[in-house]
Amino acid sequence: MHDSSSEVSPLRIQLVVFALVSASFANIYITQPVLPILQNEFGVDLLRVSFTVSAVILGIALANLPFGSLADRLPVQPIILTGGIVVGACGLLCAMTHNLWLLIAARFVQGVFIPALTTCLAAYLARTLPGEKLNVVMGAYVSATVLGGLGGRLLGGWIHPPLHWRYAFVSASLLIFAATVLAVRVLPRDDAHGSADKATVGYRQLLKRGDLVLILLCAAGSFSVFSSVFNYLPFRLGGEPFGFSTEMITLVYLVYVVGIFMGPLAGRISNRFGGGNTLLAGTLVLGCSLWVLGGETVPGIIGGLFGVCSGFFCIHAAAVGLLNRKLDRGQGKANALYVLFYYVGGWSGITGAGVAFEHWGWSGVLHMGLFLLFIPFAAGVSERIVESRER
Repeated sequence: MHDSSSEVSPLRIQLVVFALVSASFANIYITQPVLPILQNEFGVDLLRVSFTVSAVILGIALANLPFGSLADRLPVQPIILTGGIVVGACGLLCAMTHNLWLLIAARFVQGVFIPALTTCLAAYLARTLPGEKLNVVMGAYVSATVLGGLGGRLLGGWIHPPLHWRYAFVSASLLIFAATVLAVRVLPRDDAHGSADKATVGYRQLLKRGDLVLILLCAAGSFSVFSSVFNYLPFRLGGEPFGFSTEMITLVYLVYVVGIFMGPLAGRISNRFGGGNTLLAGTLVLGCSLWVLGGETVPGIIGGLFGVCSGFFCIHAAAVGLLNRKLDRGQGKANALYVLFYYVGGWSGITGAGVAFEHWGWSGVLHMGLFLLFIPFAAGVSERIVESRER
């Protein structure tokens, strides 16, 4: 393991990581709170306008394996620089275009290059940080994804009323440009990308490990549930019996902030009670919260969303920790596979829930989520059995 990171303050590296990951994730969900606004402006159906979110997620899913391979072979700085330029430029294109399909295409390209900023950075951290610090940093990494997701939603929902949703894209692009320059200048160069042991691990070898595959499926299933709930929340809250405005719907997204604290907390819970128990606890909380979201009171909706965030980020952080603790090489490819499954699950969830919402309304989204929770439940049971044998 290369130790060039010792030349730069660990706090500076953490701040750079937090800034870059937050700025990257801000671009993913920027249209989510204004989907009804986009639907009216472009005159399209609900499913088509949801592509402005799912296209980004699909792009991320498709690009993760190639970028995972690059992360194990090349220095991280040129990859980050390329990704930051493309993501920011496409954001400016989104701000200018009046063609929905061009907007969706630009969002897809953003998704393709976001792994250059996130997956490659995760692999860089895995090979340059000592093992005892990796879990803590990955917890902070998860927290940064939460802050970025929340920030993108706030940009899209709160800047719209006085200005226009297009200005949110301009702000997000400026943030990604600034974070990219900062990362390229501050992150130490590493020479571990050429090590032979990394090259001996392929995607096929990783996918032959049943314990890893179950964690990957856990990521897909849990994010499918989470993304479905939050993507169709504006339509639920904008309709009867709530009738919320765009500003009010965006305010509700503040419950997302609980994930900032759940990332590191779930890591500590997992260290104390085991990863399997942590996955099961998160699944139980998420399932109960979906049931609560079926009600028609504002306190019930807020409480249910807090529970959804708490349960999901508990599962997510525990799964990331389990994955990295099971590996001693090939972290770039393994993390790329994790993000691939994660976002394929998110894309499938948003698409499937769109059909469910159009046919059965909000209850269709919730029932689909409850069904998918069998996946993280199975992963939790399996890990619990493994951990009990190791004691």
